[in-house]
Amino acid sequence: MALRLAGEVKSYLATDISAGMIAIGEEKRAAHPSLSFSVATAETLALDAGPFDAVLGFNYLHLVRDLPGTLRHIHALLAAGGLFISKTPCLGDMNPLIRLALLPAMRAIGKAPHTNALRALELSRLVSLTGFDILAIEAHATKGNEASPYIVARRK
Repeated sequence: MALRLAGEVKSYLATDISAGMIAIGEEKRAAHPSLSFSVATAETLALDAGPFDAVLGFNYLHLVRDLPGTLRHIHALLAAGGLFISKTPCLGDMNPLIRLALLPAMRAIGKAPHTNALRALELSRLVSLTGFDILAIEAHATKGNEASPYIVARRK
């Protein structure tokens, strides 16, 4: 995603917890001088790295252990009026077999990380409580009835 968006902005910092993913991005960034990479998460990124005009979190928030804390840190990273854009799988809105059987079984054998079983309504409430104005919530499913809402929110 960073490679697609970097050509449209003055500067872009792409982060990932995986050093391997960052290495892949570094290999492909030659055509994008505005793009830089860092092994980091929203929680570990230093506040003096910002302020940012936008923070994008795709397929991420359902994996963090302290969601309110992560949202507060994202809020602090943004400039006044900055945008937070997220696409987050909301397991609480998906087939119950996924969160009640499949996910615990996969965790038990070490094949799945910690995952929050959020509902889209709960996620949007937490984003609002953190000091964001939600501008839009949309569903853009890639396969069938996917429960991964896009949320666009502005820092108050």
